[in-house]
Amino acid sequence: MSMIAAFYSNKSILITGATGFLGKVLMEKLFRTSPHLKVIYILVRPKSGQTLQERVFQILNSKLFEKVKEVCPNVHEKIRPISADLNQRDFAISKEDMQELLSCTNIIFHCAATVRFDAHLREAVQLNVTATQQLLLMASQMPKLEAFIHISTAFSNCNLSHIDEVIYPCPVEPRKIIDSMEWLDDSIIEEITPKLIGDRPNTYTYTKALGEIVVQQESGNLNVAIVRPSIVGATWQEPFPGWVDNLNGPSGLIIATGKGFLRSIKATPMAVADVIPVDTVVNLTIAVGWYTAVHRPKSTLIYHSTSGNLNPCNWYKMGLQVLATIEKIPFESAFRRPNADFTTNNFTTHYWNTVSHWVPAIIYDFYLRLTGRKPRMLKLMNRLLKTISMLEYFINHSWEWSTNNTEMLLSELSPEDQRVFNFDVRQLNWLEYIENYVLGVKKYLLKEDLAGIPKAKQHLRRLRNIHYLFNTALFLIIWRLLIARSQMARNVWFFIVSFCYKFISYFRASSTLKV
Repeated sequence: MSMIAAFYSNKSILITGATGFLGKVLMEKLFRTSPHLKVIYILVRPKSGQTLQERVFQILNSKLFEKVKEVCPNVHEKIRPISADLNQRDFAISKEDMQELLSCTNIIFHCAATVRFDAHLREAVQLNVTATQQLLLMASQMPKLEAFIHISTAFSNCNLSHIDEVIYPCPVEPRKIIDSMEWLDDSIIEEITPKLIGDRPNTYTYTKALGEIVVQQESGNLNVAIVRPSIVGATWQEPFPGWVDNLNGPSGLIIATGKGFLRSIKATPMAVADVIPVDTVVNLTIAVGWYTAVHRPKSTLIYHSTSGNLNPCNWYKMGLQVLATIEKIPFESAFRRPNADFTTNNFTTHYWNTVSHWVPAIIYDFYLRLTGRKPRMLKLMNRLLKTISMLEYFINHSWEWSTNNTEMLLSELSPEDQRVFNFDVRQLNWLEYIENYVLGVKKYLLKEDLAGIPKAKQHLRRLRNIHYLFNTALFLIIWRLLIARSQMARNVWFFIVSFCYKFISYFRASSTLKV
């Protein structure tokens, strides 16, 4: 019998961010392994034209919850949606709902956050810092609370190359940042944002670091722990391989590559792709909840959920397997494919491919205008290039995360708990995982039939041929312009033509002599 599964029986659990990717998988795992838990409270933002219960049924109708319905047929009765808005004071929760939460909650999993890299600092502070502060205030009023688990990110301190399981200070105290957001106008905030975030790449990583400090400073006597996952990807094993429902992280790049829009990205090929399966993060998070409640550590423990230091996979290897899966070719032969340039740190190649994306997009949009249709390709390309530019920081750097606490927790688990709540990333087979990831994106995210893979393969070939044809035409046009304007370019051109002619003549003469 799993001690962890037994611990969560008859517990009342509050999950923030339960409608998000990580929150859904966390909820599914809790119900599947502990079907006798009492209730899961989820904070749901009101949506016009849809009741809270309809939101719950929408979540449960996902394929993700098929196995849960077998072991816990009354699962819909155990989810208690609470109308809440993290942007409002006290989350705009009604007095009746607040009283129920305060008097009944045993465990809190705080997963809610904005994960937008380009979020305005005011928005990022509200959702990642102020909301955490308010939730801690609520938690301090819960007499039955046993553990508060805060989900942060392994990149909260990405300005460091080696990151330990500690909370690092920020130059400006979180409380001062929170207070200033209330009276500063947007223009001033935008002006001071670069100075505040310093050498971090965006407001997301900065505010997640502030959120950790808030947890440390304002947790009081609560039993608190922090889980820091890296790039959260599709499921590895549970409830089945390859499930994903959002465009974050590698998913968007996989779709762009699969649809033929993405030819190359500016990256460091040997940089570690620190992707971690979402079910691995969830298993660790549930185990941390159990350990924090039962063992009550004297200090706030940090748990890194990362793969790079225990089972590294670089972006080059990952890119090749993505291509191999998309085109359904053996992995080894991807090295010989002409489009195996999924990752490159060559600026000229990257710039050339950027131009060769923009120009066809402009031409295609011009064609759409002529035929009376709404142009969309340039807008799509701009969004894609913007997304890639925001990811460039993370695909050009490698980090080292210490995992002492994570490994300690694994050793504390019984063999049965190690099996049921497996978060040992050393067992992960990357080639198998990436293949399931790509197929999962196609099946669960794009809702496409896997039987359509041969057709998709033909589509990719057509796009690749158009890409090469356009690049060749563009190169010849630029070269022709150079020849017309530069004597040196003409000399180089005539030298190349002369050399090729002599080589062919020599080859023919050699063949004649052999005969």
